[in-house]
Amino acid sequence: QVRLVESGGGLVQAGESLRLSCAASGRSFSNYNMAWFSQAPGKEREFVAAISRNGGATYYADSVKGRFTIARDSAKNTVYLQMNRLQSKDTAVYYCARDAVPLRMGLATTSNAYDGWGQGTQVTVSS
Repeated sequence: QVRLVESGGGLVQAGESLRLSCAASGRSFSNYNMAWFSQAPGKEREFVAAISRNGGATYYADSVKGRFTIARDSAKNTVYLQMNRLQSKDTAVYYCARDAVPLRMGLATTSNAYDGWGQGTQVTVSS
């Protein structure tokens, strides 16, 4: 069973940046695609970004394309989300997730494709 621990959230002004980190325990980290999701109060959990096992492929929600960057460091078992030009609409709890299927071809964007979730980290953007 994987354990994911997110960090790096906080309160920032619109236009500023944050970098979220997600540390994964367990072996075989490099066998799994990883993703970030967000959940604002009263809303469904939404896909933000995903990265392939080797980091060679990434995919983003339209709302963050060009502003957010997902990356991974397999030596550290860590996934990152660099968030630039933050907007008030980005305010949410951000969750790291591990794909339910090892060695999956292609990047999934629905939450039911992921079975390992962290506890989340709060990002609040004031305008």
